[in-house]
Amino acid sequence: MRHPLRHLAAAALLLATALLGACSVNPATGQPSFTGFMSESDEAKIGAQSHPEILKEFGGAYGTPELQSYIQTLGSSLSAKSERPDLKFTFTVLDSPIVNAFAVPGGYIYITRGLLALANNEAEVAGVLSHEIGHITARHSAQRYSEGMLAQIGLVGLGILTGSQGLTNLAGYGAQAWLQSYSRDQEFQADQLGVRYLSRASYDPQAMAAFLSSLEADAKLEATIEGHPETADQFNIMQTHPRTADRVQRAIQEAQATTPVPNPKLERDVYLDHIDGILYGDDPKEGVIHGRQFSHADLRLAFTAPQGFQLANGSDAVQGLGPNDTAMIFDGGRLTSAGSMSDYISNTWAAKIRLQSLENMTINGMEAATATASGNTRDGPVFLRLVAIRYDASTIYRFIFLSPAQNASAADAGFRQAAASFRKLSASEAAQIKPLRVRVITVKTGDSVSSLAKSMAFDDYQEQRFRVLNGLAANETLAAGQRVKLIVE
Repeated sequence: MRHPLRHLAAAALLLATALLGACSVNPATGQPSFTGFMSESDEAKIGAQSHPEILKEFGGAYGTPELQSYIQTLGSSLSAKSERPDLKFTFTVLDSPIVNAFAVPGGYIYITRGLLALANNEAEVAGVLSHEIGHITARHSAQRYSEGMLAQIGLVGLGILTGSQGLTNLAGYGAQAWLQSYSRDQEFQADQLGVRYLSRASYDPQAMAAFLSSLEADAKLEATIEGHPETADQFNIMQTHPRTADRVQRAIQEAQATTPVPNPKLERDVYLDHIDGILYGDDPKEGVIHGRQFSHADLRLAFTAPQGFQLANGSDAVQGLGPNDTAMIFDGGRLTSAGSMSDYISNTWAAKIRLQSLENMTINGMEAATATASGNTRDGPVFLRLVAIRYDASTIYRFIFLSPAQNASAADAGFRQAAASFRKLSASEAAQIKPLRVRVITVKTGDSVSSLAKSMAFDDYQEQRFRVLNGLAANETLAAGQRVKLIVE
């Protein structure tokens, strides 16, 4: 008697074999690509569905209609040089200070205002957009999806043949982890295609390498400023696009060997005119981070994180990473309970947690409460401190601080001090919170890197920030008539 499970397994493997045979040659790469589980119409649907969610996650589209139109026109001129000129590409500037760019199936490409501030000419931005266009024309997202589906079919068959659901789940986890980001081959392929489109549009292909250098310098400087070198690419495009300068140069050399660019263009002045005045760093409507201090003009509040913490601002919460694996989350919302803050912690917020040391307190005239708890993670036992503060009759703000249990005593003093720093801002204090902006100026005779850097709206690392912002090497000087960027209030 034949085993029915073996019939099912054989069917799964037969389907996988049939799909492998359905590989097609991609017109952009000239190579076979397996995209059997996602059609081009599927890609378009995914992009259209994802677009509003991405806008919400990243604070919406940024800038004037003129700026959005400029990037759309630039991107369209590049996509027209690709192997998919009939695909409707949508290019959007996102209201995010993070330096990043990414593509979604269906021709949706996103670039942040943080990246626009770091770039120094149109060719550099064109290089970024061309790289993302390359991911779409090569259908890398469709490949990842189809490979993932094929892996799952194979894993189901494996589980059926062995009778082990646990083995199927374990193998599936590994497959999903492998498919989370583009492979190195896909990144290099996108570089090759990006250089191709950049060259076809008569831009200087070296701009791709120049921007990559600025990107690396920016990440290193931020890590140095925050004292956390290990987090240099945590909120940076390099995290999702692990590219190296030598690979970009290799792509450029291969492209130039076949398509040399006579009189390549950079379009620096045109670009600087378009980004003059754009926001830099946090948008005040979402709150502003200066070092360890977070302040919010509209919500009229401020606090200072513990010593050594690096803060990251989101639309719903402020997160922080500190030394010795410490961390924090700050958020807030509507208060529906009329009880005390200790009641709120024990009965609402942390009702399912075994609390310790629950106590009522006052923070700068506001009713508050705090408690501690302990827990276990895969990295070991942890210590938690919870703090709830009644801002007014209907608003509450909360801190969660975390530390490995062995460091709890040393870390907790800083946690309590940070919570105690929470305060309301007066109307005059809130009015003084102004956004930082990019300002383009022309270098005058007698100006130097050192003298202009003093105009940067920062208290530290002024010259280093100025050099990174303008793509200047360590010993590079300025010339009268040259246009440069400053960050000012």
